[in-house]
Amino acid sequence: MIDFRYHLVSIVAVFLALAIGIVLGSTELQGPAYNLLDQTTSKLKAQLDQATSQQQAAQQRATQDELYAQAVEPAVLRDLLTGQQLLIVTEPGAQSSVVTGISTAAIDAGATITGQINLAPRFFDTSGTTQDSLSQTTLTAAQTANITLDTSATYPQQAAQVIASEILTTSPPGTSGGQPAGGDQGTNAGMMLQAYAASQFLSTTGQPATPATLAIVVTPQSAPSDGSADQLDQVLIPLAQELAAKSAATVVVGSSSGSGAGSPIAVLRSNNVSSQVSTVDDADLVPGQTVAIQALAARLATGRVGSYGFITNGATAVAPSPVPTPTASPSATPTPSTKKVK
Repeated sequence: MIDFRYHLVSIVAVFLALAIGIVLGSTELQGPAYNLLDQTTSKLKAQLDQATSQQQAAQQRATQDELYAQAVEPAVLRDLLTGQQLLIVTEPGAQSSVVTGISTAAIDAGATITGQINLAPRFFDTSGTTQDSLSQTTLTAAQTANITLDTSATYPQQAAQVIASEILTTSPPGTSGGQPAGGDQGTNAGMMLQAYAASQFLSTTGQPATPATLAIVVTPQSAPSDGSADQLDQVLIPLAQELAAKSAATVVVGSSSGSGAGSPIAVLRSNNVSSQVSTVDDADLVPGQTVAIQALAARLATGRVGSYGFITNGATAVAPSPVPTPTASPSATPTPSTKKVK
């Protein structure tokens, strides 16, 4: 008969055998196992050090490129937009650094920044109550300015139609075909913007009611996390379309890290509106800000539009072709006389 003592001895024997096996195994394998682990660790550390060094070098080159682009930007953009007036429109989430960079580049090109319109999240709210409020505000503004609304358009598109009609012009104020600065257009625009601001659909800085010939729309920094299109994308298309129709040139800009699939830039580039509006997907970088101004100048000079920036984001070119500048006609030089003096 098997008693408790037998079970106890069996358990002790099992644990003793296990302990002896561990001791013998670790003693026999300690050298080879340790050496293999040490070699693997050293190899991985070397790879990590190399990757870190490469990353630091790449960051240094990127910083140097930014500094160089910033230094040459005034010379590259000089006089490209002389006499033009620029309105900046931002969507919710747009980077303030992009707005600042675009403003600096536009001033370097000779343009005047009239002001900035910041569209609020409420402008993109699809709830019935908010849409009714937007529609009523737009109807009142349209009646005041005697604007016939497109009845087939969505409420945000109708609002974009009113805003663009009141603020933008295809010719600089004071020129043939342009609106006089400070005239009825500016007064109506000011009242219209105040109405939208009072309803919390937007806010303004500067003097955006001043008629502008050019428009730049700054989109959010990042794309939707689920990779799908969102309401910002859907509103951007009619907004850009209305701005392009009422201005001499319109450009939509985004950030290099936020212009991938599903982003406002990507959605716009896949739409027919891309034939009317240029896009720049790296306006968070100085070169991209320079390209945004060059894209406006190209539209003014040749009528060309394009998708500029990173090819991985769907761009077709890094920048537009240089805008041709007029050359002075050669002066006539007198032909030496062959008559002999007597």
